Amino acid sequence: MSFYHSTRDAAKTVTSKQAILAGIADDGGLYVCDALGEKTLDMTQVCAQDYHATARQVLGILLDDFTDDEIERVVAEAYGENFDTPAVTPVTPLGNDWLLELYHGPTCAFKDVALQMLPRLMSVARAGDGRNIMIVTATSGDTGKAALAGFQDVEGCGITVFYPHGKVSDVQRLQMVTQPGRNVAVAAIEGNFDDAQTTVKQIFADRDFAASLADRNTVLSSANSINVGRLVPQVTYYLDAYAQLVRKGAIACGDEVDFCVPTGNFGDVLAGYYAKMLGLPVRTLIVASNANDVLFDFITTGTYDRRRPFMKSISPSMDILISSNLERLLYYLSDGDCELVASLMARLSNEGCYTVPPALLKRLQATFACGRADDDDTRATIRATWEGEHVLIDPHTAVAKHVLDAREADGTQRICLSTASPFKFPAEVLEALGEETSGMDGFACMDRLAEVSGVEAPAALSSLRDAQELHADVLAMDQMEGFVDAACARVF
Repeated sequence: MSFYHSTRDAAKTVTSKQAILAGIADDGGLYVCDALGEKTLDMTQVCAQDYHATARQVLGILLDDFTDDEIERVVAEAYGENFDTPAVTPVTPLGNDWLLELYHGPTCAFKDVALQMLPRLMSVARAGDGRNIMIVTATSGDTGKAALAGFQDVEGCGITVFYPHGKVSDVQRLQMVTQPGRNVAVAAIEGNFDDAQTTVKQIFADRDFAASLADRNTVLSSANSINVGRLVPQVTYYLDAYAQLVRKGAIACGDEVDFCVPTGNFGDVLAGYYAKMLGLPVRTLIVASNANDVLFDFITTGTYDRRRPFMKSISPSMDILISSNLERLLYYLSDGDCELVASLMARLSNEGCYTVPPALLKRLQATFACGRADDDDTRATIRATWEGEHVLIDPHTAVAKHVLDAREADGTQRICLSTASPFKFPAEVLEALGEETSGMDGFACMDRLAEVSGVEAPAALSSLRDAQELHADVLAMDQMEGFVDAACARVF
């Protein structure tokens, strides 16, 4: 059996079930497994099977204390009629490139692929534990609703979601504040995503609070991609996308491909690195940043510096300056140097920046490339993609498409990850298409976008206009822990 430990200290090991229940390690590090890369998948077999079969294989390798029966059950439950296509994440043409459509789940965002799975993994893991679990998560827009939908009324679990007030789209906000469920709590916070995420990590690190909850048989866990149970399910769609291209005749099994990923917290693109470690022939993982381009600078120079203005963009799920999952990559690229990772994270916390050794940067740049797009670039790409390819994309996908278009094509097949339905950001997409939106609310924009494009808005989004707003709290950051405490008392 493979074991997990913190990126900052390898001494204390846990099973994957224990890592999923904990969410984050006691020392603030993220759980990693040193066995990553020891077992690889037979790509010929992957290319001949469906999404569900590949998901079972990925989970079987990376979460190997789950039984085959447990894995078969959670995969079947996670990827059924809740997705609007049997393909789960279909690949479609995008000019000379390809679009990996990750928004066919119940909340119309890529987070569904993992957050329809995580509650089921957690329920199986909890069966041998018996404690109540309160999920506490910060969201830059999409994780919140996907987590709420996944954990709604799950036995023994509660979920508390914090989102940055005024810094998510109207549709994203409504998806969260209209969420029903006896075990859910939602609040806006006065600050940005990084503020929310940092405070959530502080809540996890509060030993006194943990002891108080333990007296009530309750523990905290996370639904962000810092939780290995959130990260691992995302690995599947990279492998399955490759298989789809082989079946389409676009590549032969064994050919290398590139992926371009709109990136904020680094979880989505890290899943691509995990897929590469499992044997996927990835040449380059292209990290696409918006105006909050801390990752662009890091991949270019080796210096990570969060000491910069926070930019509110039209791709809000990428408005992040502290990319938590990068810590896992640093661990693997440094050959498991926990001491180095811990020192880098301490510098980021205390000084706001760090610089990696030259050898580590060279290893990083061997697999990862980068690019960036500001809001004007993003709008222009949405319009050009619609007018040139008749493909409607959201502002996050447009960031990746802009970055991909700026790179010279050399015959290697390239896949652009599309992380959300354009109807989650109807005003921004409409404006990019040259339409006037002043005085229009989100649903008027949604209706107009459907009219202009001839594409029907997903029912999960259009039906929000009739939903009642249930969660109105707006909190200062120092009120967040009390909010979690009150949610635990109410739910359990």
